[in-house]
Amino acid sequence: MKVLLAVTEAESLAGGAKLMGMSPPSATRAIAALEQRLGTLLLARSTRSLRLTEAGRRYVEDCKRILLELEEAEELAAGSNLRVRGNLTVTAPVMFGELFLMPLITDYLAAHSDVTVNALLVDRLVSLVDEGVDVAIRIGHLPEGPFHALRVGEIRPVICAAPAFLDRVGRPTQPEDLQGASIVMSSASALLTTWQFEGSDGSVTLTPQPRLVVSSNQAAINAARMGWGFTRVLSYQVADAVARGELEVVLSAFATQALPIHVLYQSGRQASAKVRTFVDHCYDRLAQDPALRQLGAM
Repeated sequence: MKVLLAVTEAESLAGGAKLMGMSPPSATRAIAALEQRLGTLLLARSTRSLRLTEAGRRYVEDCKRILLELEEAEELAAGSNLRVRGNLTVTAPVMFGELFLMPLITDYLAAHSDVTVNALLVDRLVSLVDEGVDVAIRIGHLPEGPFHALRVGEIRPVICAAPAFLDRVGRPTQPEDLQGASIVMSSASALLTTWQFEGSDGSVTLTPQPRLVVSSNQAAINAARMGWGFTRVLSYQVADAVARGELEVVLSAFATQALPIHVLYQSGRQASAKVRTFVDHCYDRLAQDPALRQLGAM
């Protein structure tokens, strides 16, 4: 495996052999023996070039992971401190990732020079197993699954508008007051398109007829900040704007149940040093963030 990785890095058998401190014929024999044992071609060779086959590309990624785990197991057995290294793939919803995850990632990279990060920021449910994700930020209640989950906060949907707009049209006191109001709606999340409320008389569901529909939460927030109308977003998305007085939350007495936020990572085997340290880093910071825990203040 180490010979294969060296040859791949050097993009030649001779270069890989030099990296390994062995002769080119020895490197060639090692690769040939590996291919024979696996029963598949890993390297496509020609007189001018050498490239990985599709099977070779998949195998090289597995080799990197396996050899890193082996090094960490040896370091643990020897009682030495684990070196944090390797590529880390993380995922989060787009706006949560932009507001909260990216500062965590940049600080983490500054502290761990041997780690690279691939951040997958998407508003869809990402499969940790199928897409090779190490750590995920999930908003909402979690189903049963083979994962470790650390709760770091909770948020809820909120209705908000600019204070100047509310001074002009009045502040709603009942969910029904929103019927016929100027509304901008984000289609980015199913959580935001049907508006639910919980009151002393039970649940109320509204299906607003917005005059403005946008494809991103940030665009809806911007329109509301400009005084165009009401919008419904998640509390963390407008925490700063509310604190600055640019937006005001209304109908808080009819708030729905809070949605938990978890840091999720795969269980079933010893987590690598990069995963453990990144999860600890996220937990320490997110669990202390007031935007993710002071629901009553909204």
